[in-house]
Amino acid sequence: SHGPGPRDAAPGQGYVVSMKQTPQLLSAARLSVAPMMDWTDRHCRVFHRMISRNALLYTEMVTAPAIVHGRRGQLLDYSPAEHPVALQLGGSDPAELAEATRIATDWGYDEINLNCGCPSDRVQSGAFGAVLMKTPDLVADCVAAMIAASPVEVTVKCRIGVDDQDPAEVLPQFLQTVSRAGVKRFTIHARKAWLQGLSPKDNREIPPLDYPLVHRMKAEFPDLHLSINGGIATLAEARAQLEAGLDGVMIGRAAYHQPMDVLGAADAEIWGQGTPADPFAVAEAMKPYIDAHLAAGGRLHQITRHMLGLFHGRPGARGWRRVLSEGATREGAGLALYDKALACVAQPA
Repeated sequence: SHGPGPRDAAPGQGYVVSMKQTPQLLSAARLSVAPMMDWTDRHCRVFHRMISRNALLYTEMVTAPAIVHGRRGQLLDYSPAEHPVALQLGGSDPAELAEATRIATDWGYDEINLNCGCPSDRVQSGAFGAVLMKTPDLVADCVAAMIAASPVEVTVKCRIGVDDQDPAEVLPQFLQTVSRAGVKRFTIHARKAWLQGLSPKDNREIPPLDYPLVHRMKAEFPDLHLSINGGIATLAEARAQLEAGLDGVMIGRAAYHQPMDVLGAADAEIWGQGTPADPFAVAEAMKPYIDAHLAAGGRLHQITRHMLGLFHGRPGARGWRRVLSEGATREGAGLALYDKALACVAQPA
């Protein structure tokens, strides 16, 4: 047992406050790439890291039971190149989440994040994801147990509310309850989640965005590190959110489909470091990683499926996508096919 639960404690007593924030991680969290199921796997993250040295990368959500009972290496292995990288957990059982956190410690992630935002049916049936917005006390118990088990910072990704909840009431209550348990950094997807009747895809698009509410939360909780997520598609929009006072911005699909537009200039524009990345240099930098993956028995498409947007908007981008989409899944496809795809794209004079 970890002593009294957070709901029994007066502020400042009876729980472990996460004093594990590092300046490096807070800096990286100024711009992060959202955890996205089936997309932000280890190969995707290496690719994104070749584009931005600084952006914080998140794993796909991994459920606590899968880590406790499943094939841990398969779920948790990653490349050292990916740092700073955060592991996102799904679950609602404090003991199980603590155990998953303890296990993941050996892998050396820079942050452990609890998912309180995913609206999928599969997630609800396991009583985790966005449904947790209804039980802030349980979330507080979960994060308190995770913090006690974790050598690194524990954070939360949430929605502004679910179903018929009034976000202006439930979001501040959620932040207050969960921050009392020791969490100091939240990423808020600025939409409600509808747990019945909307698919996960619809839940990313249909409920209206409420950016002003997230900004009000920053004014109300100035000591919390708050990042905003949802509908932000460009680096200019991300900068506008930072300039308006938020601590961080998380971008999902735009960073995946148009990685150079979002991540390419991020190091220069968000952190004031270096010059914008060059997509041809990124393509070259991926070759040793691809080579090692193929040598270990991997398939080309496992990596290149994440790279189709590398030349988005450039002459020849369609040829790059076509060659990789049609050829990379074939037996024996290797760097020769990759080079053929690269030859489709016009090098700048």
